[in-house]
Amino acid sequence: MKKLVNDFIDRYFHDEESIILVLLLISGLVILLFFGGVLAPLITAIIIAYLMQGLVNILLRYGVSARLAFVVVYTVFIGVFLLMLLFLLPSAWDQLRRLISELPNLISQGQSSLMLLPENYPNLFSEQQILDFIGGMRGELGGYGQSVLEYSLASIPSIIGWIIFLVLVPILVFFVMKDKIELMKWAGNFLPRNRPLMTRIWIEMDQQISNYIRGKVLEIFIVGSVSYVMFVALGINYALLLSVLVGLSVIVPYIGATVVTFPVAAVAYAQWGIGGEFYAVVIAYGILQLIDGNVLVPVIFSEAVNLHPVAIIAAVLVFGGIWGLAGVFFAIPLATLVKAIINSWPGKLHAIAISGQEDSNEA
Repeated sequence: MKKLVNDFIDRYFHDEESIILVLLLISGLVILLFFGGVLAPLITAIIIAYLMQGLVNILLRYGVSARLAFVVVYTVFIGVFLLMLLFLLPSAWDQLRRLISELPNLISQGQSSLMLLPENYPNLFSEQQILDFIGGMRGELGGYGQSVLEYSLASIPSIIGWIIFLVLVPILVFFVMKDKIELMKWAGNFLPRNRPLMTRIWIEMDQQISNYIRGKVLEIFIVGSVSYVMFVALGINYALLLSVLVGLSVIVPYIGATVVTFPVAAVAYAQWGIGGEFYAVVIAYGILQLIDGNVLVPVIFSEAVNLHPVAIIAAVLVFGGIWGLAGVFFAIPLATLVKAIINSWPGKLHAIAISGQEDSNEA
C-alpha cells in the first residue's frame, strides 16, 4: 500500500509547481465557499472586466488607442448596466409579481379542462381528487403571491446588500479594466517564476472559456431579444418575463429549453386555451429553439468546449448545487478548468514526453 501511495505521489506530484497548484485550487475553493458572498462584487467585477477585454482587443486590432478603447467599452458597459437596472429588471419583476398573484385565477380558467380528466380517465382520477388538487394549488399559489408582494418590506437588509453590490460593481470594473496589467503583475508575484504547468492550463482556459462566456452572453442577448419581439408580435401576456426566461434558459444546455417550455405553454393556454394562437406560440418557440441549437450555437461557438453531455449535466448539478444560479452559469467553464488541469497535469505530460521519445527512437 505504501508503495502504491509513493508511486502515485512520484507520478503526479513530482515537481513543486503541481503541489503549489493544488494548494492554490484548494485555497480558492475555500475562499469561495466561506467568503464568496462577501467577495461577490469583486468576483463579478473581475468576470465582467474579463468579458469586456474581448471588445477592447477587437478595437485595438482596428488601430484604436488603448485609452480610447477602454473608454468606449466601459461606456457601453455602463449603458447596458443602467438599461438592465432601470428598465429590464424592474419590468420583469413587476410582471413576475402580477403573474404569481394571478395564478389562482389562471387555474380557475383551466379548471374546466381539469374536470374532464375524471370523465376521460375514470380509473385514474376522481372528481374529488381534482377538486382537492385545485383547492390546494389555489392556496399554495395564493401564499406565494402574497409572499412576493410583501417581499420588498420583509427583505430590507437584502435590498441594502443589493444596492451596495450594484454600486460597487461598476466602480470595481473600472479599476480592474484600467489597472489590469498592474494587477496581473501583482498576482504573478505570488506564483512561481517557472510555471509551465500553470501557463499551459491558462492558455487552454483562455482559449475555450473566453469564447464560451462571451458567446454565451451574446446568445442570451440574441435569444432573449428575438423571443421578446416574437412574443409581443403574437400578443402573449408577460412577454418580457417569458423572454427573460427564454434567454436565461440557454445557460443550461439540454435542460433549460425544455424547462422553460412549460411556463410559455402554460401562459399561452391560460390566455387562449387550445386553439390557433396557442399552437402559434408553441410552434414559434420550437422554431426559435431549433434555430438556436442548429444555427446560432454553431456560429457563435466556433471553438466549442469539447465536453461530453454527461459531463455537462454533472457539472450543472454539482456546481449549481454549491453556488446556485451562478454555479449553473459557470458550470461549463468550471468543468473546462477541471478538464484543462487533467490534460495538463505533470503525470500526463511526463507520459506524453516518454511516448514521444519512444517514437523518435523507433524512427
